Amino acid sequence: MSGSVSVAQRRASADQPDYARLGNPIATPAPDAQIRASLHEASPDRIRQNIERLVAFNNRSTVSSTETDLKPGTGVLAAADWIRSQFEEYSKACGGCLEVKVDEFVEQPQPGFGNSKPRIVRPTPLRNVYAILRGTDPVASKRMYLVTGHYDTRVNDVMDTHGFAPGANDDSSGTAVSMESARVLSQHKFPATIVFVCVAGEEQGLNGSAHLAKLAKSEGWQLEGVLNNDIVGGDTTPGDTLQSKTRVRVFSQGILPTAPIEQIRAALSVGGESEGPSRQLAREVLEVDRTYLEKLKGNVNSAHGSLAGTQPQELQAVMELRLDRFLRGGDHKSFSDQGFPAVRFTEWRENFNHQHQTVRQENGVEYGDLLKFDDFHYIAQVARLNMATLGTLAMSPGVPQNVKVVTSNLDNDTILTWDPPASPTPGPVRYEIVWRETAVNDWQYAADAARYSGTVGEHSVRLPVSKDNVFFGVRACSGTACSQAVPPVPAR
Repeated sequence: MSGSVSVAQRRASADQPDYARLGNPIATPAPDAQIRASLHEASPDRIRQNIERLVAFNNRSTVSSTETDLKPGTGVLAAADWIRSQFEEYSKACGGCLEVKVDEFVEQPQPGFGNSKPRIVRPTPLRNVYAILRGTDPVASKRMYLVTGHYDTRVNDVMDTHGFAPGANDDSSGTAVSMESARVLSQHKFPATIVFVCVAGEEQGLNGSAHLAKLAKSEGWQLEGVLNNDIVGGDTTPGDTLQSKTRVRVFSQGILPTAPIEQIRAALSVGGESEGPSRQLAREVLEVDRTYLEKLKGNVNSAHGSLAGTQPQELQAVMELRLDRFLRGGDHKSFSDQGFPAVRFTEWRENFNHQHQTVRQENGVEYGDLLKFDDFHYIAQVARLNMATLGTLAMSPGVPQNVKVVTSNLDNDTILTWDPPASPTPGPVRYEIVWRETAVNDWQYAADAARYSGTVGEHSVRLPVSKDNVFFGVRACSGTACSQAVPPVPAR
């Protein structure tokens, strides 16, 4: 009979665990019209042109800033000046909406890493170039979201300041993502603030990002998310059948080793090794990806020249449960060390013959980080993922504060409490409770907090789901934009 429920259906429903019956499966949010429009403005041609110009500086070694015999128009300082000029052009196009700044400092000589030789042997000028798109709301604009890539390069000898070091992938690709994000998003308005950054000194030991992260900390930046793009060129090597142009890795740190030892012990005691702020930011990237990139269709970039007009492939963000790759590091670590949520985007499969290599051919193998190995459509897709993430976060109310789970009673309920975001967007804010099984990495279920509110007070819920069986998070939403979730801290 139509509308009847069979015995088997009733039994299947009864067999569902409490966490599955009391929440809704995580649904893909509806895309925001402004963000979706911005993605269609990203241009593979613009990205190619910027990378070509960066390669033309010949060698962007950080320590080339101390050389006096470089050919005019080459070297790392010339590259910094050009990047600044591009940010200024983007600002002119949006009526002066970008504040273009240079974080210039002198890095002092330092010892090497382990048994390696020092990479800074004399006082060395460094320049981080960045542009700030201030949020339109006086309160929400205090929140900041940052995208970065490093523009310095190297070859086999990290101290070589004159040999051809194109760095077309490592990391002109990431620099191009920051620049294209600035060009496109500066034409739009967001309540919170977005910062577009190109740092130096990565190859010498994350020097530029370390200085900027410390600057952000000392100046009290309310930095709720950092997106680092490093080696996102989609290396295209003839004969390589294992590369994926539909995946990008998202690396993030779980427990911060710089956190107080009591905080680390508390996290370990409840299995919170994967609940740190950077890991939560990575989960937000995955949701943004599902909203905008996994099913992105349509003829994008139709007005942008010779590389335009192709159907973009879907892009799947894949969370990697580690800070970075083996034997390597990146600028997101500098921000993570200062307590800021930070992730790294990297192509699926790197070709190490095309990284940190002197340009040459040996035994039929071509070495060098050359322009011809970049895939500009892939870089554009990664740029779109960055733009969509930045836009979503900048339109969200920001992260809830002081999220706690009450552990004073032995029961099968879960009581969560929180405070509103520190600098919310104007208008109503709603809260979602999200959770997942302890053996699952991404959020599975969600419930509107209003469904369970009022049971224990304002900004609190009591759910008939055991806190022992799932990981919880609380996120703040405005319209279709939600912040990354914040895991609760046990409290009596």
